[in-house]
Amino acid sequence: MRFSKAFIPTQKETPADAIIPSHQLMLRAGLMRQLTAGVYMFLPLGQRALLKAMQIVREEMDAIGGQEFLYPALNPESLWIQTGRRDIPNFILSIKERELVLAPTHEEVVAWLAAMHIQSYKDLPQIWYQIQTKFRNEPRPRSGVLRGRQFIMKDSYTLDTSWEGLDKGYDLHAQAYRNIFTRCGLKFFEVGASSGAMGGTGSQEFMIESESGEDAVVRCKKCGYAANLEIATSSIPLAGRLGASKPTAEIHTPNVRTIDELASFLKADHTRLAKSLVYRHNGQPVLILMVGNDQLNESKLSAALAGGEIKAMDAQELKALTGADAGSIGPVGLRRFRIIADKRLESANNLIGGANKNDYHLGNIDMERDVTLDGYFDLRTIEDGEPCPTCSSPLKISNAIELGHIFKLGTKYSESLNVTFLDENGQVKPVVMGSYGIGIERIVACAIEQSRDEKGIIWDKALAPYLVHIIAVNMNNKDIVLASNQVYKALTEASLETLFDDRPNVTAGFKFNDADLLGMPLQIIVGEKGLRNNQVEVKIRSTNERKMVSKEDLVSEVRKLLAS
Repeated sequence: MRFSKAFIPTQKETPADAIIPSHQLMLRAGLMRQLTAGVYMFLPLGQRALLKAMQIVREEMDAIGGQEFLYPALNPESLWIQTGRRDIPNFILSIKERELVLAPTHEEVVAWLAAMHIQSYKDLPQIWYQIQTKFRNEPRPRSGVLRGRQFIMKDSYTLDTSWEGLDKGYDLHAQAYRNIFTRCGLKFFEVGASSGAMGGTGSQEFMIESESGEDAVVRCKKCGYAANLEIATSSIPLAGRLGASKPTAEIHTPNVRTIDELASFLKADHTRLAKSLVYRHNGQPVLILMVGNDQLNESKLSAALAGGEIKAMDAQELKALTGADAGSIGPVGLRRFRIIADKRLESANNLIGGANKNDYHLGNIDMERDVTLDGYFDLRTIEDGEPCPTCSSPLKISNAIELGHIFKLGTKYSESLNVTFLDENGQVKPVVMGSYGIGIERIVACAIEQSRDEKGIIWDKALAPYLVHIIAVNMNNKDIVLASNQVYKALTEASLETLFDDRPNVTAGFKFNDADLLGMPLQIIVGEKGLRNNQVEVKIRSTNERKMVSKEDLVSEVRKLLAS
């Protein structure tokens, strides 16, 4: 492609609203433009990178037996009502007048199709996938394509007769994802994750570590333990039992409202303090007990309560229910509340908690003796440096960007939409499903996050819009024009994707800056000095290494450099 004929609107200045590096560089290098908040159009260079990512995804999905579909983006609302996902916040954009949903994912449609055509165990297993534009009612679109309202996703679905079959399909996808991200030149890692709005029994994320990431992940460098902060655990000690249990006693604590104030006032260790948090779950009041300053993880809370609507109770409502303010609420004698506790409090005694009246706390609470619980759950958010649950080494919390996510759905959707088959014995059984997603734009954005410098993008050859970028230093010099055209012809005839900067009236410095900004793997500089010896200069963008190569040897040298 000749630069003079191409649409590559580069920008010297960084757009003010672009905060993270990939967003800045995708705009500056002319890969995309924002149409409205969270919605981007991809320009020719960006589209070439996306198509390369899609091709790698297709090849690896086909290799595990995947069959490509194209499902409708518009779905009847009734399907989403049947599965209970119609009103999940920020998950769905709807066209209410026509009772249609702009689908953010396609479990419902796959289940509907399977219910029509899957009849026998002989029809299974199946792996169905698509690459399609999706929609999300994202309230705060930011970080470029990493958090948008419209995006391209590869989503695939496994249909199996058993949980063992699901495990096989899940493992096939996990390996396919490793292959995809490796081929795309990405340095990634895998973490256990929350299933969230997808539901199901287990999930796993593929991520890259990045300061720009909006996910927090927990990793152990020693043993390799890794998990999203939403589900991560540690081997932090339990509060435990401390001596013999004493009788409960009220303690006057005037104007003490927070855990830190209570610890200071009583000169007590945080492990002896039972903090009460009050929520409503599906409208019913719930008291959650935590150790001291441990922070409640709302994703874990949602899992413990098996989903549903969860929201913190406001102060006025709490006082109307209990007669006390938030800092004075406790589990002993509290009526009309379901009570659950974090596992760190299991069987603990001689604790201090709220007394359910202002300016008082209750001492010597024994969780076994004094509290009527619905159960202990892992509810806390771990902190940096806590001991690994596997090897006890210090854990590290860092930011990361999600590339892909795989889920074991089980029978959640097949039961909702009556997707069944007859097994070998003629018994009706629900189809067991899995769901697997990759953000295509995220592959490109993550490649840029990981591979860039102060001058611009540094493309891996797998995703580079072009492999070679020819820079004709002076288009007013007839020898340079002739040689540049000869080089361009030789490379294109050798099927090497080449961008030729043949722009007239553009300075060499401007061309060099654009070449570094665009970041193609190899730059070929055609100038007067080299041509005196029938040579051109080859620059490797990733290392800035330069070498002079004769025009006759150029094609073979380019192939050699790209191969290495």
